[in-house]
Amino acid sequence: MRLVGDNVEVGVYPTKKALAMAEEQGLDLVEISPNAKPPVCKIMEYSKYIYEQKKREKALKAKASKVVIKELRFGPQTDDHDYEFKKKNAEKFLKDGAKVKAFVFFKGRSIVFKDQGEILLLRLAQDLEEVAKVEQLPKLEGKRMIMFLAPKKTK
Repeated sequence: MRLVGDNVEVGVYPTKKALAMAEEQGLDLVEISPNAKPPVCKIMEYSKYIYEQKKREKALKAKASKVVIKELRFGPQTDDHDYEFKKKNAEKFLKDGAKVKAFVFFKGRSIVFKDQGEILLLRLAQDLEEVAKVEQLPKLEGKRMIMFLAPKKTK
């Protein structure tokens, strides 16, 4: 096996000799790359290695951001005041880094106003173009017309 480490001369050693060298230093022989030819081992303190590995994984997990999706529900004939209120909420959500799922819900016969629903969603996209980019244009799915907005990357 190929042996690496701090107090070891890098090279290929038989397994028994590598184990003896590790025992001599009071450390463990840890297999790092089992698929290599020959397998690579390192002389180190195994518990410290595990601790550092967990610490690294935890740091990576903390850096990963969770995608939050906030929903805004409109009707096809939403008034201006309600629209402005929901637009402000959407702006706040986008500035906080969440995605926004805006949809117009059609009840009963209001499905005949699907063009009004589309106009409403496109107006929202246009009003929020400074803080958001459209991820999915308005699309009718059943009795809902859905549009997704994502926050723009800030430098």
